[in-house]
Amino acid sequence: MVMGSLPEEVDLAVIGGGVGGYFAAIRGAQLGLSVALVEKEKLGGHCLNYACIPSKTMIHISDVFYEARSSEKLGIKADISLDAKKMYEWRMGVSKKLEDGVGFLCKSNGIEVIKGSATFLSSNTLQLTNGTSLDFKKAIIATGSEPTPIPGFGFSDTIIDYKKALMLDFVPKSLVIIGAGYVAVEIGTMYAKLGSKVSIIARSDLLSHFDKEAVSLVKKRMEELGVKIFTGVTPLSHDGRSVKLSSGEIAEGDLIVVAIGLSPYTSGLSLDTTKVHLDNKGFITVDSSMQTSDPNIFAVGDVVGSPLLAHKAMRQGIVAAEVAAGKNSAFDNVVIPAVIFSDPEIAIAGILEGEGITISRFPLTALGRAIAFGNTMGFAKIAFDKDNMVKGIEIVSPDAGAMISEAALAIEMGATIEDIADTIHPHPTFSESIQEAAEEALGRPMHFFIPKA
Repeated sequence: MVMGSLPEEVDLAVIGGGVGGYFAAIRGAQLGLSVALVEKEKLGGHCLNYACIPSKTMIHISDVFYEARSSEKLGIKADISLDAKKMYEWRMGVSKKLEDGVGFLCKSNGIEVIKGSATFLSSNTLQLTNGTSLDFKKAIIATGSEPTPIPGFGFSDTIIDYKKALMLDFVPKSLVIIGAGYVAVEIGTMYAKLGSKVSIIARSDLLSHFDKEAVSLVKKRMEELGVKIFTGVTPLSHDGRSVKLSSGEIAEGDLIVVAIGLSPYTSGLSLDTTKVHLDNKGFITVDSSMQTSDPNIFAVGDVVGSPLLAHKAMRQGIVAAEVAAGKNSAFDNVVIPAVIFSDPEIAIAGILEGEGITISRFPLTALGRAIAFGNTMGFAKIAFDKDNMVKGIEIVSPDAGAMISEAALAIEMGATIEDIADTIHPHPTFSESIQEAAEEALGRPMHFFIPKA
């Protein structure tokens, strides 16, 4: 489709080229729809360019650097230095390669990618910033979210959001992070391993919505890395470097990173020209088919609310495109797994508490692979009901993020603890911890002893 001065029409218009948007566009094209994808910045959105991929790239670099400097107990001695410019080039190169890959996929699937922003003129027409309008049969809003600012802490050269914190071509000597969620933990741990003196300001506590046993291990590790954690305090004011806290204490850093959360990005969409409704927090309301209150318009990803996770947006994008194409599809997944790329990693799928729920646990201190790695800080937990149905699994371990998919699949398929215990897990691996937790639930653990009553 060549955009000209006259309105063009497509079957499906997707607004936002992040993971939710490009998944929706590709699935729509696979189903035979003519698709236009409108993106104002970079294909891949925040995930590929500013958040998920960059943070995990930088975390990997920090892990390699830290391990290389801290492996004398394994017999490894080396004089290691860090080239921050090279690190930056690698981080940017990874995002560029993935962005180009998304562009290739869009082109290969016949998707028209339009650079710019889109505003709704009605429930069937978009106004584009290139001066043209675009008629559509169905539209999917996938505009994502943006960092939430704090009053009195406006962004500047020394006060930055998490995106800029992941785009530095140097390692700051000191860093103050306002926030205590997974973003603050990941960035704080990463820079501590790279050599920064890190302070974290938490209004309540670190990762306050997660399992306290898991969080205690992460907090202990961060303190071992030299991270100063201020809990139960709020930031009152700053002078660009020093942050005055409600406790009377001062947190100092060369940079202040604001990482308190994300807000839905609907600015400029002119949703008032449609029948789309927002909730009291500004998120777009949708049903299980990802359809908004306007029958022609769908919405996916961060813009529809929690959990604000890329993989949730991917699944929702597929569902929205399938429904837009007339398929019988719904976002009816039982669980949405979540991973915190801390040290150790925390991964969870399902629930860990509730009426009739029992927990079994296996510690990494009894796991051969963990002992071989010299990294036994962690455990696996399985939550199950009276019928032994698996309701939730939590893993605190190296590679927890890679293992949690087993948990999600088990819960989605209605597996029992017997199913997990009787499934052969390769040895020696960290995944054995899940099997061992299931064995413990059945009263037949192999690698630790339960005294008989």
